[in-house]
Amino acid sequence: MKQILKYRQGWSLIALLTAIITMGFQACDDNPDKFELTEGTPEVFYVRVPAPASADSLLVKAFMDNTIVLVGKNLTSIREMWFNDRKALLNSSFITDHNLFVTIPKEIPGVVTDKIYMITKGNDTLTYDFGVQVPSPVVSAISCEYAHDGDVAVLYGDYFIDDPNVPLTITMAGNIPVSEIIGIEKTKVTFRIPAGSQKGYLNVKSIYGTGRSRFQFRDDRGMILDWDNLNASGGWRSGKIKNSDPEGISGNYVYFTGPLDGDPTKDWAEDNFSFNLWGSANGRPQGDLFPTAPSTSTLKFEVNVTQPWSSLALQMIFTPWSTRDTNGYIANGTTPRGLWRPWEKTGSYLTEGWVTVSLPLTEFKYDHTGATLEMAPAGNYGGLTFFVYHGGITGTACTPYICIDNIRVVPNE
Repeated sequence: MKQILKYRQGWSLIALLTAIITMGFQACDDNPDKFELTEGTPEVFYVRVPAPASADSLLVKAFMDNTIVLVGKNLTSIREMWFNDRKALLNSSFITDHNLFVTIPKEIPGVVTDKIYMITKGNDTLTYDFGVQVPSPVVSAISCEYAHDGDVAVLYGDYFIDDPNVPLTITMAGNIPVSEIIGIEKTKVTFRIPAGSQKGYLNVKSIYGTGRSRFQFRDDRGMILDWDNLNASGGWRSGKIKNSDPEGISGNYVYFTGPLDGDPTKDWAEDNFSFNLWGSANGRPQGDLFPTAPSTSTLKFEVNVTQPWSSLALQMIFTPWSTRDTNGYIANGTTPRGLWRPWEKTGSYLTEGWVTVSLPLTEFKYDHTGATLEMAPAGNYGGLTFFVYHGGITGTACTPYICIDNIRVVPNE
């Protein structure tokens, strides 16, 4: 550390000397284990996994974005490291003479040599044989799980690699191939839903393997409200239902519309923005509305927002089966709920047709203003209310048109 002192009038010579000596000692003691790049040539004996309990597990290859440990001697002479043609980030805090921890770059190599290149302080380059594995496709979500045959949909995930010699392919449930792939990027694929598509998992195959979707296309497990066979009759408000203008994604849907102020504390027409499903009033069996554990489940629904939405939150509240004849739980500060404010980041939200929304039930832990509560205990999922209200964030005045269908709870995958 370089430190500069300027003599100030009024300082005694002794005080000045004392300050200089003190800072000299501090500079020496600041970082006694400071990393220093050394001369000479590194030697790598082997590569292992980082976990001490598995230190005897030697590696000749590993997946991108995994951390590995090079074991050898004079590893402090390495100033730069490359895996194939991708440069790794070296952290001197994790480099000693005998061990070097490094994370394999997560960018797919353009030129594959299956070698690590080590550049020394003296600009010498040494190589070590080591393969970088690219994962098979990860298929996380689809733009709309209920897309119709012939619709254009988007798959989201990672490692969608279209090799000239091994083109990327998509197969729907029932082994139905996708014949029209419109665009491929590493994290998304745009394609047209083929005729005859069925409920179930999708498979995406690349040169690096096959990945199965983490969702089921047209999933009807844990269906709570589809507005055709399952509705919210008997509640405080059963919701306004229609099936056209816009066209439904699968028959009837509930819709919310009307003017909203940007101030979340101001009044609005509540009847236009809510429905209440009370299990006991609706004739549902006593108990939760879905069979899976809330801690490992996700609420899903399709939404189509045809007029811009820029104020308040869509609040989703599960209540006990016995709750009925009052909607006081909506505004109280003790009932946990999920909040969806898709307009928050950009200031306004509008969809291009129907899209699927997913919210883990572990995120149903807020009050109506957005303050954090505890997640509801088991046995409190026998009723359900959707309600546009408050949310704790000021927006802008708007008159949104929000259509909602196929409300369901599915297990996390």
